[in-house]
Order: sequence, then C-alpha cells, then structure tokens
Amino acid sequence: MDHGQLGALMEGLGKAATDAATVLANIGTAAKDAALAATAAAVGARRSEILAANERDMAAARAARTSGPRLERLRLDAERLEAIAASVAAVIALPDPIGRVAAEWQRPNGLRIQRVVVPLGVIGVIYESRPNVTVDAGALCLKSGNAVILRGGSESRHSNAALYACLAEGLKAAGLPAACIQLVPTTERAAVGYMLAGMSEYLDVIVPRGGKTLVARVQQEARVPVIGHLEGNCHVYIDRDADVGMARAIALNAKMRRTGICGAAETLLVDRACVATHLGPIVRDLLDAGCEVRGDATVRQVDARVRAASEDDWYTEYLDAIIAARVVADVDEAIAHIARYGSAHTESIVTENQATAERFLQRVDSAIVLHNASTQFADGGEFGMGAEIGISTDRLHARGPVGVQQLTSYKYVVRGAGQTRP
Repeated sequence: MDHGQLGALMEGLGKAATDAATVLANIGTAAKDAALAATAAAVGARRSEILAANERDMAAARAARTSGPRLERLRLDAERLEAIAASVAAVIALPDPIGRVAAEWQRPNGLRIQRVVVPLGVIGVIYESRPNVTVDAGALCLKSGNAVILRGGSESRHSNAALYACLAEGLKAAGLPAACIQLVPTTERAAVGYMLAGMSEYLDVIVPRGGKTLVARVQQEARVPVIGHLEGNCHVYIDRDADVGMARAIALNAKMRRTGICGAAETLLVDRACVATHLGPIVRDLLDAGCEVRGDATVRQVDARVRAASEDDWYTEYLDAIIAARVVADVDEAIAHIARYGSAHTESIVTENQATAERFLQRVDSAIVLHNASTQFADGGEFGMGAEIGISTDRLHARGPVGVQQLTSYKYVVRGAGQTRP
C-alpha cells in the first residue's frame, strides 16, 4: 500500500469515526448495552474461531523466537476468553456516565449551572501483543459514548481480527453504526505514524498500550493528547512491622503471578530492622519459584543464587521473572528510593503499623498506592471498573486505571431567564 492509499484509508476511518461519535453521544444506555451483550455472546459462540486465529499468531511468534513473556501476553485460551466475555458483562453492569450531572448550583443572579458528563469524542488506541485489548477498549469506548479506532500489533493480527468480528456483530445486532468501533485493516507501521501525526482533525485522544518503545514513540510524536504510562517500575516495601507470612505471600504474588503485566513488582525493598526475620524467607520464596533475584550486598548474603544488582536494575521494568532487591533503613528511605527510581505507577507497603502505612500512602506520589495488598491488583477489573483501556501515570485528566469514567469530559449547561451581564 503506497502513501496515498494509506492516507485515503486512514482518512476514511477518521471521517467515519467522527460521524459515528455524533450518533453515540446522543443514544441511550439500552442500545449500547445491547451491543455489548451481543458482543459477549459472540465471544462465546466464536470460541473455536478465535482460538484458531490465536494459534496462527502463536505459531508465527514461536517461529520468530518471540520471548516467553511476550508469548504469554499473546496467548488466548478458553479461560481467557471467558474472562474477556465476563469483562464485557461487567462493563454492561456499570452505570452509564454520559449525561450525568456531576455538579449543579445556582448563582445569585438566578442562573442555574450544571456540569454534565460528555464523551471525549473519537479515541485512537494503539496496542501490542495482548488481543484482549481489542474487546476491552471497544467495550469501554462504546459504553462511554466514544467512537474508537483500534490499531493492534502485527503479532496479534489474526486474534484481533477474530475478536473485532465479535464487536462488529454486537454493533450490528443493536443497530448501531459499524464505525463506532473500527479496526485498522493494515499492519503497516506507517499507519501508526498517520494516527499520531496525520489525524488530529479526527482523533481527540490517543491511548497507547504496549512496550516502552511504542509508548515513548506515541508520547513524542502524537499531535493530540495522550493517556498512558511509559513504564511500570512497581515496588513492594516490607516494613519492620509486617506480618512475615503476609509479606511472603504478597511479595511472591506481586512478582510471579503474571510477570509480564505492568502491575508486576520489579523492586523489593526490605526494612533493615526486619532483615533477620523477613528477608531470607521472601528471597528464597522468589528464587524457588524460578525468579532471578538481583540484590545489594545484604540481600546477596541470604542465598548464593542472588546476583549482584547494578544501578540500572533499580530503574528497570523487567516484565519477566526477575526482581531487584534492596535493604533500606526505614520507610522514609523506601519512599525516597521510589521517588528516585520509580515510574509513578504502583507501589505497595506491607505493615501492621497503621501510622507507617499512612505515611507511605500519603507521601508516595504514584498513580496507585496499596497497603497490605499485591501490586497485581493494579487493574481496572480489580478496581470494579469492568475493564481498563490502560493505566495512566499522568496528573492531568486521568490517573491510574482508565475505565468508563476516565474516558469522559464535561460541559457546562447554563439555564437562565433572560439575564444579561451588566
């Protein structure tokens, strides 16, 4: 496809999405939920087709010697398809945010003012590997009244197409325009560049979902606002007043439940005051589970299998069975370490001391902070949002899991009775 053909294709997607967004902004909840219900049913009915498409992607990825973590992100099975359908059902159950009056008041001159929730408009989602994003993003954008243009990675193109067919079936069943949700029908890399720099007339916001290279490119080149995060360098801090059994369970889960997600712990910080009781069991749990531990001098004394950590390790998002481990003097040194090396994504403290916990929760400036819970809960579904389109570490508009509510804006509706300004 030459440049002119690609431009015409992308221009067509943008125009169609803009028209569809006008329709979506003014339809009721029932039609949106009907489309989502039909989508969830289609995921179940098309299971064999979807899994066959995913196996084509997996086979190509294995032939290309794709890394284990990337293969894990790409893989679909019956359980994951059930989870995709369940996430759509959860989105249906959410209140429709559009048209909600977020605040209202009356001025002394009699003007009645309301702040009313409205859609963002047209959202572009650029993502890699995880095919479930196709349905999650489509469902969340539809529920929040936004048209969406999806551009998945080439490594998951067959899986994405099969899942997109479910969304298209849902739209058709509910009588909604097909352009409410569109999948870019080419895997040419130039399509990404076109979305970033050539569609500002049509796209209102872009959400990247993928590795550091992709997200960095989107943040650097996009000509429209971006919602997303560059890295998930997440920390677990084990305080001197932590229950050792709880600390072991949380540290192991935070790192090893799924190592390839952005909420996986990448650094373990342990209070020097509990090194004798807590450090050894936690480190050995990780090592025995197949995790490589890279530690400072104190951590290396625990087990000969621990490798030496470098300065770069404290900055690294591994997305693999690797963790950096360091002993700190106290909670304040843990907070300082996170501020210096972290990516403002997700951090957890394990402690039975409420005052220490509150100090950590208040002073750590990350999108998500947890007390006595695994960082793997950094997920829109786990927050009761049904699903998420991504995690944002921005401070403007959306922060943390980006769900239905975060994909909206607002306008002011002012009602008067003939008032003029003196």
